[in-house]
Amino acid sequence: MADSQQAKIFLQSARDVLSEGFRKIEHCVNQLTDEQVWWRDRPQMNSIANLMLHLSGNVRQWIVSGVGGEADNRNRPAEFSDRSDRTKGEILAILQGTCGEADAAMARQTAADLVSPRKIQGFDSDVTSAIMHCISHFRGHTQEIIHLTRLQLGEKYQFDFVPQGAAQVSASGPKL
Repeated sequence: MADSQQAKIFLQSARDVLSEGFRKIEHCVNQLTDEQVWWRDRPQMNSIANLMLHLSGNVRQWIVSGVGGEADNRNRPAEFSDRSDRTKGEILAILQGTCGEADAAMARQTAADLVSPRKIQGFDSDVTSAIMHCISHFRGHTQEIIHLTRLQLGEKYQFDFVPQGAAQVSASGPKL
C-alpha cells in the first residue's frame, strides 16, 4: 500500500510540474505577438516557437512514447529548423496537446510501472528516470522562454507570480 501511495504522489507531482510549466509558457506566449514568438536574439539561437516545438517533441518521445507506449516518430532536427511562422496559437495548441497526452500517460502508471525498464532516445532508462529527465528538461526550457519573453518585453512584461506577504517575500530577498 505504501508503494502505491508513494507512486501516486510522485506521479501527481510530475503531472503538476508539467502542467505548471505549460501554464507559465502560455502566460508568456499570451503576452507576445506571432512575430515575437519566432524572434531570435541571434540567428543561431532558438526562438520561443522552436523551443515549444522542441518541448513537444521531447515530451512526446520520453513520456507519451517512452513511458506511455505510443509510437516514437520524433524528428528532432525539424523542431529547431522550423521557420514556418505558424501562429502562436497553433504552436501553443501543439504543445498543449502533447502535454495532455503526457498527463494521461503518467496517470495510467502504477507503482510497478515506475521501475519498468525503457529504452528511450537510445538510452537505457526506467519509467521514473524518464519522467524525471523529461520534467526537468521541460522546466529548464520554460525558464528560457520566460527569459526570452522578458528580454523582448522589458518593463511591459507581466509577471505570472508576484509575492505577497511575509511568507512569500523575505525582507532580505530580491524584489520582483
